[in-house]
Amino acid sequence: MRPLPRPTSARRPVPRPAGARYIARVRFLGVDVGRVRIGLALADDILRVARPLRAVARRDVAATLADIAGTAREYEVERVVVGLPLNMDGSEGPSARHARAFAGKLEVALGVPAVLFDERLSTFEAETRLRDQGFSAKDRRSRVDAEAAAVILQGWLDGGGA
Repeated sequence: MRPLPRPTSARRPVPRPAGARYIARVRFLGVDVGRVRIGLALADDILRVARPLRAVARRDVAATLADIAGTAREYEVERVVVGLPLNMDGSEGPSARHARAFAGKLEVALGVPAVLFDERLSTFEAETRLRDQGFSAKDRRSRVDAEAAAVILQGWLDGGGA
């Protein structure tokens, strides 16, 4: 009697072809800088779909940056996209200057490049999306910042970002 062939085991490593390389996913963090909260969204270079992550309550600058930096480390973010709230005529007002300054601070705190992206009407679009999904006014208020960050990040990705 011949012995039965040895069954393949899931524990045995599968040999890799010579020259095979691991391609790391590049993660992007979208940021909607608000006066009370800062919305965060996440996307990667493979799926290229932005999804709302969470909102960060504004505190002192150091604590806020540390909170965002912790999230960036957790998700291994390699680039930050910050919404630039331009006026409807394309000019920069106080909010745009604030976002530009905050982007510079984020770049230093996170150690990754930060890019600015025109965010005109992103909050309006975020509120519309949430309303269309059936969220109540109360629930929309708590989610709109992260959703706006997703709108900003998706716009950047669709516009050829990365």
